[in-house]
Amino acid sequence: MKKTLLVILAGILFVTACTAQAALPADAQAIIEPTITASSTSTFVPTATLTSTPAPTATPVPHPMSIIALRNGEYPGSEITIVKELDRGYNYRRYYSYYLSEGLKIYALLTIPEGTAPEGGWPAIVFNHGYIPPDVYRTTERYVHYVDEIAKSGYVVFRIDYRGHDASEGDASGAYGNPGYQIDVLNAVSSIKTLPDVNPEKIGMWGHSMGGYLTLRAMVISQDIKVGVIWAGVVASYPDLLYNWRRTGSFTPSPSSSGRGWRSGWLEQYGTPEENPVFWDSVSANSYLADLSGPIQLHHGTEDEDVPLDFSIRLAEQARAARQLADLYTYEGDNHNIATNFYTAMGRTIEFFDFILK
Repeated sequence: MKKTLLVILAGILFVTACTAQAALPADAQAIIEPTITASSTSTFVPTATLTSTPAPTATPVPHPMSIIALRNGEYPGSEITIVKELDRGYNYRRYYSYYLSEGLKIYALLTIPEGTAPEGGWPAIVFNHGYIPPDVYRTTERYVHYVDEIAKSGYVVFRIDYRGHDASEGDASGAYGNPGYQIDVLNAVSSIKTLPDVNPEKIGMWGHSMGGYLTLRAMVISQDIKVGVIWAGVVASYPDLLYNWRRTGSFTPSPSSSGRGWRSGWLEQYGTPEENPVFWDSVSANSYLADLSGPIQLHHGTEDEDVPLDFSIRLAEQARAARQLADLYTYEGDNHNIATNFYTAMGRTIEFFDFILK
């Protein structure tokens, strides 16, 4: 019965997306066709094409970054501890809080709507921020406006810091070569479900840039996340991250992130994607899109200088090839933060969350 309802829901969403296409404003383009043709100006190096064949078989000892290894992990989270209440929002309360991830205190900004919760509890969004040098990151700064728009729309929002950021314990070891941040995200999902006023069956996830990478992976690791929205996400396969990711924007590495990176280490240990496709597929969420835990919505500016637009285009193609629902909106001339079309993108984000979670 549940499977039938999911099929019906996917059909309704697809029809809704197609119907909405004609009403799009001139400042954005919704890509909702079953297939997409990439721009002829794409600079992508050809990589293996995703097919509907089964996911790659795990090696006897899966790499800690592999999807199989992360699926086999345990993410109990903890009760959320309120440290102090912050200034209230328009119709919600804000708290400085923390939860536990592998025994580490991970701090977070928590918002809870005012008023009586709906039957079953409030829907909740785990909010995964993009890369900010951990040395300068602060819990109560950055993404304030993003959180506000979602929070005042009737959602509990849990914007987590990741280990090594601000007061959070542990080392800020980066997202792409170490599973620490991903483990923090998965423990955040378990933790938010412990709040009495949260509906544990209505958990969504939002991610920007690096946070989009963490969101996509979380949705092929855990079935607890019912819907995901990704802005300018690092959502390509690892071969594409290896060969086709050249930042030309304002990216500033943190002093704490210096040292030997995953690219050189993995190439030496495992060989190139052409020499060892099984390994590179095993660490790529894109190889497991048939297992997505819910529909996804993607947003990307065409003038993004930090993360290629082609990453989102290709993910939409791959997700649809895996028979998943994936809406993609592009914003002509906009940047990595979708600053010019912020309210348009956020309106679509909240509408998508509402449709799935309310």
